[in-house]
Order: sequence, then structure tokens, then C-alpha cells
Amino acid sequence: MTRPVEHLVFDTSDELIDTAAERFIATVSAAQEARGLAHVALTGGTNGIALLRRLAHDSGDISWQRVALYWGDERFLPADDPERNAGQAAAALLDHVPVDPARVHCIAPSDGEFGDDIAAATADYARLIGDDLVFDVHLLGMGGEGHVNSLFPHTEATAEDRRPVVAVTDSPKPPPRRISLTFPVVNRSREVWLLVSGAEKADAVAAAARGASRDDWPCAGAHGTDNTVWFLDRAAAAGLR
Repeated sequence: MTRPVEHLVFDTSDELIDTAAERFIATVSAAQEARGLAHVALTGGTNGIALLRRLAHDSGDISWQRVALYWGDERFLPADDPERNAGQAAAALLDHVPVDPARVHCIAPSDGEFGDDIAAATADYARLIGDDLVFDVHLLGMGGEGHVNSLFPHTEATAEDRRPVVAVTDSPKPPPRRISLTFPVVNRSREVWLLVSGAEKADAVAAAARGASRDDWPCAGAHGTDNTVWFLDRAAAAGLR
């Protein structure tokens, strides 16, 4: 069975973020209505953080006490490093809404309880994610070469089909050490959303739409069980037919 894929194209990044925020509110509210607790995997990057800022301004009917938050990937750096996704998310959204701290599941930093042991930190997050956790929404950014989370072309992490979480120690994009969810987790999410803007992303967007190999273009391997939504500005969508 072919899984639904939507390509939504916007004139500006602001319009992209506005629409993503509206759908996020509706989707998370519906998940809470259906199952009580909504599970969301957050992403960093320009659009990912812009979405969180928009939700801090207006999050509609979302009950933040009933949202469990995770991260698709994280830079293995000290907790106060400004490059960490968790810190950026806190400044953009989490410090401004009544989330339950017990339901905010950050990936351990390099100065946390596991110290600089990236394998131990990875194993800890893998135990948390397990084999059964299903995200209602998994947010993804994307690099120009098509990476999502910290899954880069032609790497062991991208080829992983069993473990839910992997350590990346040689990321081609700095910093080199990261912890990432893998495709088995991404692809059991109900909704997978890719927030993508910029002409440098157009080749990757077009490759995914053609059904390219995820080894060559990791973004092509990201699918939700219910829906996959690409939120694109016109520059990123330029290669679509």
C-alpha cells in the first residue's frame, strides 16, 4: 500500500511556519483526544526552532501537560552549549509553556550523568525509546545532501534497520559526535513532517519525490505510517514536477 505524501509549497518561510504550526496544533490536539498523551519528536535547525517560537506565541488547544517530548537527534556537547537542540528548544518554547518536566526527554549531554561516554548515553536513550514508542508527529529538518536527524548519506547510521538509537562519531557536519534516532523509529511515527527551505535543498527534495535510495539521499527514507508532509518554500520545491 502506498503511504500518503503531501508536498505543500509556500511563497515564504513565514507562511510555511504558520501552516506547520496550525497543523501541529490540530494533530497534537487530536492525538490527545484519541490517546490522552501525545508523543512528539522535535528537531533543531532554522525552521524547526521557528516553529517552536510560533507555538510559544499561540499553541491553541494543546494541553502541554499531556505532551511527551523527545529529540530526533542531538549534538553530544555540554548541556549549556548553544548548539544543543534541547537548549534551543527550551529558549524557543519549553520555557514559555506549562510542559511537565518529567515528560521532556532530552538526550544526555557530554557532561551529564554518563560523562563523555557517548555509548552509554546512546544506550540510555535507546532504552527510553525502545521498540514500541510511536510518535504522533516526528519533525525533521534536512540538509542539502539530504540528511535527516544525524543520518547522513552512505553511513552506518543511515543503514541501521534494528537499533532505535545510534551514536554518530564522525558526522560530516560539525560537531562530529551526535546521538540520533534511526529509520526504524522515524518510520513507525504516525506523521513525519519535513520542514525545508532554500534552493540548496531542491535536489534532495526532488530525489526523495522520485523515490531515490535512502543511502544516497536519507530524506527519501523518511515516511510516516499515516502521512508524510513536506513543508517547502518555492526554492526548495523547484525540482518537483
